[in-house]
Amino acid sequence: MRDGELDSTDRSILYYLQQDARRTSSNDIAERLGLSASTVRTRINKLEDSGIIRGYHIDIDYDLAGYPLYTKIICTAPVTDRDALADRAREVHGVTAVREIMTGKRNVYVNAIGQTHDDLNRIARELDELGLDIVDEQIIRDEYVCPYHGFLEEDEGGDE
Repeated sequence: MRDGELDSTDRSILYYLQQDARRTSSNDIAERLGLSASTVRTRINKLEDSGIIRGYHIDIDYDLAGYPLYTKIICTAPVTDRDALADRAREVHGVTAVREIMTGKRNVYVNAIGQTHDDLNRIARELDELGLDIVDEQIIRDEYVCPYHGFLEEDEGGDE
């Protein structure tokens, strides 16, 4: 499987897994696509082995879990150091996600959680010590993740 060469079956499998990977079995997907469960499992294994499926992630309500402060910290990193700094930012206690942005000065986005403002201040200080220049901080009320509908072929309908 080469980069960007997914057929409609692979794209559909990705779509259904994005909806709810934990509660979606290969049997469920096979039934929807008119395939055997073993075919779907083989396809999923290939998608994992090729690195297209990088993992299965849990969606946590941090407020209910006792971490009421969920923040996005927007940083600037020198382009030559962006990869390394983004990677090191993932090691800061309380950081839950890091995004590298390809354009502009605001090129590293860090999601972090804390129980108190002191937690968030510590995280910001540690990011600063790494060499990230913090340009903005935003408290997030909630974040919603949804599947990419483009994985479904137009003739498969949009009722999902």
